[in-house]
Amino acid sequence: MKSSVKDLVNLPRLGQAMDRAGVDALVARAGLNFTYLAGVAYPGTLARHVDLADSPRSVWVLWPRKGDPRIVLNGIARDLAARDSWIEKYDVYEGYVEPPIERVAKSLQEMGLGQSKIATELNYVSAADMATLKAKLPGVNISDLVPIMDETRAVKTAAEIARLKIGADVLDDAFTRCFPITKPGTRERDLHGALMADCLAGGSEFTHGILNSSRNTVAYGGESDFVFQAGDAIRTDYVCYVKAYPGHQSRCAVVGKATAKQAEEYKIARDVYLSSSNHLRAGRTAGEVYDFVQKKFASYKMDYHHMIAGHSVGAWWHQQEPVISRGNPRVLEDGMVIAMEPHLGHWHIQDLWVVRASGPELISDKFKTDRIFDCG
Repeated sequence: MKSSVKDLVNLPRLGQAMDRAGVDALVARAGLNFTYLAGVAYPGTLARHVDLADSPRSVWVLWPRKGDPRIVLNGIARDLAARDSWIEKYDVYEGYVEPPIERVAKSLQEMGLGQSKIATELNYVSAADMATLKAKLPGVNISDLVPIMDETRAVKTAAEIARLKIGADVLDDAFTRCFPITKPGTRERDLHGALMADCLAGGSEFTHGILNSSRNTVAYGGESDFVFQAGDAIRTDYVCYVKAYPGHQSRCAVVGKATAKQAEEYKIARDVYLSSSNHLRAGRTAGEVYDFVQKKFASYKMDYHHMIAGHSVGAWWHQQEPVISRGNPRVLEDGMVIAMEPHLGHWHIQDLWVVRASGPELISDKFKTDRIFDCG
């Protein structure tokens, strides 16, 4: 295995988690675990095959506690893995002919793991694949991979934080360049298209997100022909992946100049956001941070009822544990990265913060949020 694995995989934490679970090997199928362990971010159609649980061209990482890992994949997926992954052993099956799970079972047998305890994603691997795996390897004891990987991925390496910073900078540069083009008569899809194009041109392999006018009451309905008018507030929520790791920010703007009322609303939203973000300190629980968000809004005689106020981010998927949600007992640790986003209606500010014992460190620092961005 190439030495670059130590830069992006928290190997000590992974080994400790495997030992606590008493497993001999990991069998990773879900995109956020496969990508983390393999270091490969598949694009386009290959990405859909990563995410679809019933794909006839699925890819898997087999990661033993001792020895070198392997990737089980089809011929089309091999070249990118050979170029980008630190894993150097590939077991290739013939897509649409050989079921991928049968090649997984064969590989485990070849690795001497036919009578071992393995962990795979019980919330992701299909019932059909699980039945095949048990039939092919009746001596294997199967446990859940999810808690092992959630724990491992939660604390970032320095190189992971650097990757997140790249994506965050690309996204903030896009906001800075694209907000000024928004005038009365601009459609939501025009601004969305400009943001997407700017991120892709800046190095992103995949960008998605939402934006809408404050007059559009369907916030997550997709960008449409809805036309901006003077005075509209613009809500955004974007994810910009660069080499598998996402910048994930929300920025606020107004078509024209913000009114005094808009400025006052934004001031409240930002005060809650900054105060809440300052609570991202090692030793606190995610639920305690959520409770603070509710209390801070209550100090302004406002109710906060959203299901989350933030979440971790990582390779392949931008909403990972720990999630800042009601009653979540997960303890924040030094080195976790949280996208914090308590928001007031369409005033949606979001940034990436590194949890530290002495106070959080801001990753996404290129776009200043001290005032609403005036588009014009």
